[in-house]
Amino acid sequence: MKWMKQSRSSSVAPSSTSTVEAVSPRWGFAVSSGILGWILDAFDFFVLVFLVDVLANNFHVRKGDIVWTITITLAMRPVGAVVLGSLADRYGRRRPLITCVLYFSIITALTPFAPSYAVFVVLRALYGIGMGGYWGIGASLVMESSPTRWRGLFSGIMQAGYSLGYLLAAVALRTIEPRFGWRWMFLCGLILAALIAVLTLLSPESSSWHKNRLASFGEVTRILWHHKKDFVYLVLMMTAITCLSHGTQDLYPDFLKTVHGFSNTVISNLAILYNVGAIAGALVIGHYSDLLGRRYSVILALAISALSIPLWAFGSTIVMLAIGSFVMQFGVQGAFGVIPAHLNELSPSSVRSLFPGVVYQLGVLCGAPAVVIEFALRRHLGYQWALTTFELCVIFALLLIFGFGPERSGHDFSAQDKGVVL
Repeated sequence: MKWMKQSRSSSVAPSSTSTVEAVSPRWGFAVSSGILGWILDAFDFFVLVFLVDVLANNFHVRKGDIVWTITITLAMRPVGAVVLGSLADRYGRRRPLITCVLYFSIITALTPFAPSYAVFVVLRALYGIGMGGYWGIGASLVMESSPTRWRGLFSGIMQAGYSLGYLLAAVALRTIEPRFGWRWMFLCGLILAALIAVLTLLSPESSSWHKNRLASFGEVTRILWHHKKDFVYLVLMMTAITCLSHGTQDLYPDFLKTVHGFSNTVISNLAILYNVGAIAGALVIGHYSDLLGRRYSVILALAISALSIPLWAFGSTIVMLAIGSFVMQFGVQGAFGVIPAHLNELSPSSVRSLFPGVVYQLGVLCGAPAVVIEFALRRHLGYQWALTTFELCVIFALLLIFGFGPERSGHDFSAQDKGVVL
């Protein structure tokens, strides 16, 4: 395949299309606003996870009815990626980003005041549109604005924002909720949203967008059809890496409680620890992807995750489990930290908000059943072997996907190009 042949020569060194890109002196505002917006997006999403019981009592419904709205939010994410990504490719990154941040922040602020459960469900669906629309815009703004030599580092910082948003939601539960009440956990994000809007107004518009902007929305369909093979490959990649992430995180607290009998306090402390590992992995592996190349960096991160499995799944003491979970998430999110740069570099220039955004959200949606599959395996194999078997299969699949996949590390975003087709 033409794309894969080209990837061999660019697996470590920057691609031949790279030049010295002009960087605006205000690029820091753009990068900061893009990263902060993803942190806020994650924070607003995870607030609900911590307040399931409170919300169930408030709306006089079962806990399962509140949990179900998480699925609604996730299902609406691809819709947001299509709508807002198209706007960002047509009208620039800045205005759609501000619109998106203010939109999902206001929806979040209205959520605790919903007069009924039905209105609450509608608000969570509307929030999903904003959540899904943000990543494509924010990632394209960060990647196109940052200096090429630091692209991998900012890719890691961008993706680490998701774990940081989770941590901040946990901190808010311990600080804001006891003092001001649970509704303020939904309201406090408005302050950061206003800051992000100001930073984005101070940001320069992407020079890549100026050079590759679409003349009409009709071009979007033509370009997507032309890159349909690329699209399918990247959705497959994102589905597998989503399975890796959710497969190592979502059931792990229940695994610690069921198999080892740990208290909620111990599990919370372990969760904080391995989320710190996740942030560290995204930063470190993301940074070194500028030197090693995107594919080799992901493969290195996958190897780290595989090596951690004996302690992560079969550790017999809390220390062994702590080390295993820390190293596991270092590797998992280290691989994920490369994704913003890798997806943007492989995307057609004229749809760099829409294309990676939709790929990302469809991959998340397709990978959502990972937890159900793991839980089903638990009944037949036991918890430890269920986690191990599932993750080894996913890691093997990812090694094939990245080992034989394409790469355009260091690609010059400001250069006009037609993309690379499989």
